[in-house]
Amino acid sequence: MSALIAATADRLRRLQIRPRGRRDQLDGQRRQGAAQPSTGGGGGGGGGGGRPGNGPAANRAPVADTAGRPTTNAWPGGPAVIEGLVAAGLGLGLLAVVVLVLWTVSPHPDDGPGTATAVAVDLWLLAHGAALVRTETLSGTPAPIGITPLLLALLPGWLLRRAMRVAMRPESEPYDALRTALWVCCGYLLVAAGALLYTLDGPIRADPVSAAAFVPAFALVLTVVAGWSHTGPPLLPARAQWLQETDAPRAAAAGLAAMCGAGAVLAAVALVGHAGAAQDLFGQLAGDWSGRIALLLLGCALVPNAAVWAASYGLGPGFTVGGGVVLSPLAAGTDTQLPPFPLLAALPGDGRTLTTVLLAALVPLAGIVVTATFLGRSAVPVRADRTTATTARGTACAALIAAALLGTGMALLALLAGGPIGTGDLAAFGPQPWLTGLAAFGWTAVLGTPAALAARAWRLRRPDFARSMVS
Repeated sequence: MSALIAATADRLRRLQIRPRGRRDQLDGQRRQGAAQPSTGGGGGGGGGGGRPGNGPAANRAPVADTAGRPTTNAWPGGPAVIEGLVAAGLGLGLLAVVVLVLWTVSPHPDDGPGTATAVAVDLWLLAHGAALVRTETLSGTPAPIGITPLLLALLPGWLLRRAMRVAMRPESEPYDALRTALWVCCGYLLVAAGALLYTLDGPIRADPVSAAAFVPAFALVLTVVAGWSHTGPPLLPARAQWLQETDAPRAAAAGLAAMCGAGAVLAAVALVGHAGAAQDLFGQLAGDWSGRIALLLLGCALVPNAAVWAASYGLGPGFTVGGGVVLSPLAAGTDTQLPPFPLLAALPGDGRTLTTVLLAALVPLAGIVVTATFLGRSAVPVRADRTTATTARGTACAALIAAALLGTGMALLALLAGGPIGTGDLAAFGPQPWLTGLAAFGWTAVLGTPAALAARAWRLRRPDFARSMVS
């Protein structure tokens, strides 16, 4: 599938920019010479015709590209649409290859390759945030699957970023990047619409409403961010340009990465502590090698989800594990019947131990320290230089903006990392997005603002060691 789409896209690219052959160039020159008006005849030993390049025919000459080859007039958004088609086709094709390989090596495949291909398409849509619906259940009630494997979402994200990098020109402006992003999304969504239609009659199908909401938002956000990272964001009005001078977005991204990294460490510690139970569940669920490989790949795809869950646990709100049971550092839930899955064996049983509380406190602490460090560096670019330093009020405003952005990002990750995996007790599974985002904002705003001011004061009073040695 991916090879066919790539070959078609390469053919379309050649149609968009096609070098003329030698015969076509000679014919074009003859037509231009014939269309030239005669400038009178003769004299001066020089010849009678007018110089080539004058007259109306010169306006119809093909425009040369950067390589010096003449090009034909093409649809402006055509290359960007093709790159969107290629990005979607490659993502679908790679997943289809993995699923078909696992289906091939399976000793007892239940259905044919069509079902395996449908599973690959379902996984591709699930990676964009779309929910799936499983129709073949014991109770007869369709069961939703709303948890997005975050590691699997990196593949379409990287392909969309690559498509924007290929489709954009070096001299593009921010609004040109937005226009290119829209064209790339058009091509990408064409493939997504076909994939959605392909899964509607299967035992596991994508929810049309969820797919129509999340897949376009996923593609548009990633392409716009990729385009503006190349050209820079559009300029804000004069009164709001100070927002771009602050390093709040970068500090928020660093703080979010620090919180998720601390959550990953917390999840790894919990998994090591319950390694025996996780190994027993792994052996019970998968008997043959193909099943073990598939279960291992699924567990790896859900590792970032476990990091977000642990980060939400460390921030305070915790997460729901079914039946309304909430696990958090200060509120331990009762035992509940969980699906047999190796990662779920790492769930804490009682969160009121001192060790668990101290480990959980590393999550907000890491986010606060990293965010404040970035804000302090941006507030004082040159150490002990007050002429280029930002005021304390500006640093505090930047800290509040970073806290709001960090909370929004954490809420979005919690929304993607959790969701229903069935009905009844499993209808709510994972962290609450608004509580997680509010907790991240509260920690960073209340403690991150004075920490950023302290980092600013530290850089103002402490000169650069290397510069002081030179002087």
